[in-house]
Amino acid sequence: MKVVREIDSLAGLLRQRGQLRGAVIQGLDLNLLKVSWENVECEGAVFLGCSFPEGVHLGDLITKGAVVFSKFSHLPYDPYRPHLYRREELMEGWTEEADFSLDLRIYERFAEKGRKHPHVLEALAMRLHDHAIDDALGDLLEGRVEGDGRKKVVGIMGGHSMGRDEADYKRVARVAWRLAREGYFIATGGGPGVMEAGNLGAYLAHEPEETLEWALLHLEKAPGYRDEGYQRIALDVIERIPHGHSSLAVPTWFYGHEPTNWFSIHVAKYFSNSLREDGLLAIATHGVIYARGSAGTTQEVFMDACQNHYQTFEVISPMVFLGRDWFGEQTGIYETVKKQAGDKPYAKAITLTDGVDECVNFIKAHPPFA
Repeated sequence: MKVVREIDSLAGLLRQRGQLRGAVIQGLDLNLLKVSWENVECEGAVFLGCSFPEGVHLGDLITKGAVVFSKFSHLPYDPYRPHLYRREELMEGWTEEADFSLDLRIYERFAEKGRKHPHVLEALAMRLHDHAIDDALGDLLEGRVEGDGRKKVVGIMGGHSMGRDEADYKRVARVAWRLAREGYFIATGGGPGVMEAGNLGAYLAHEPEETLEWALLHLEKAPGYRDEGYQRIALDVIERIPHGHSSLAVPTWFYGHEPTNWFSIHVAKYFSNSLREDGLLAIATHGVIYARGSAGTTQEVFMDACQNHYQTFEVISPMVFLGRDWFGEQTGIYETVKKQAGDKPYAKAITLTDGVDECVNFIKAHPPFA
């Protein structure tokens, strides 16, 4: 019998016609179903945070071979959520006067209960949540969410503190705009600075270049994420262009004091920063573009180099260092990575440039290879 990967809708559950062997049923309210549960075949089935009708004895399901994970109470997040976040969901409750957003409420819970020595149930809830995000991310990247086939993911990495008024911020946005128009799917760490620039460029990919340049000029009015009006200025762009092009943010509540930027459509937000960083690099099979950053960016560079060095995920993908001075003389990062690559195959997939055209053309000329 075919094993069902996951079932996260009532319609999908009904299509199984009571045959749930090996299925994973995630976060569903089953009270609405008129099902003869005593006749349901559920050996090897896993129920994650589902609500069952009165009269359904979970012990009977377990006796028949199912595994049942109960709901967690009093949490601001759903450990079994079947979908990625969207910016509107995370920012619900935010106003210019006060922040009561879901994003902040989850961060405050994490800071108080989950960051250091969490209770075992809190730790399990966070791990289950991050697994659910992994699963939902796979649905997006494999084309099941937007119906567009497997996505050609390009990651953009760099410093969170880069101002909107800096030339490097604008260059990243222009690169992302170009790549998204070429059919690549932009993924960033989801925060401010370089990450916002990447999601901004992708968001405006269906708009003319003049609109991108207007947005870049407008955002200069509040350059840093601690500046007054920072969020409001971003919302001005959203209100002018309410239906932007799709891209991905992969932030973490580990750095929850930094705002998740407004310009991604899909948000895969994790509790675990290590899972988030390694996973973001892993999905960027069509390349990673590095802009100026600090220690976190440097760490990501060498994590990516390690993945290419050992072909951890079976393919080699390009590494583009956008900023000759920074990655050259100032830090020596480019030369170090090139020396480490030596005569390995990924050596030919590494470049250093200042130009938008050169960056885009290198990505296009170096698809992932084994």
